[in-house]
Amino acid sequence: AAVGASPRGSLALLKLTRAHAAIQGRRFVLPDDVKHFAEPALAHRLILEPDLWMRQNAAQDIISQLVNTVPVPVISN
Repeated sequence: AAVGASPRGSLALLKLTRAHAAIQGRRFVLPDDVKHFAEPALAHRLILEPDLWMRQNAAQDIISQLVNTVPVPVISN
C-alpha cells in the first residue's frame, strides 16, 4: 500500500511533538502528542504505491490505521 515516509517526516514529527510539549509547559513528549501529530506530519510525505494515487485520503487513512493499531510502548520496572 505505502512504501513509507522520508526521514524528513520523522524529523518533522519530532519537531512538532517537541514544540507542542513545550507550549504545554512540558519538557517531554507524550505518546498522545505523537498520535495527534502523526497525520499532519507524515501523510503528505508518505510514498504511495501507484494503485493508491487516485484514492482520496489514502495517506491519511494509512497513518490513522497505524496510529490506532500500534501499541504504545510501556516501561516496566
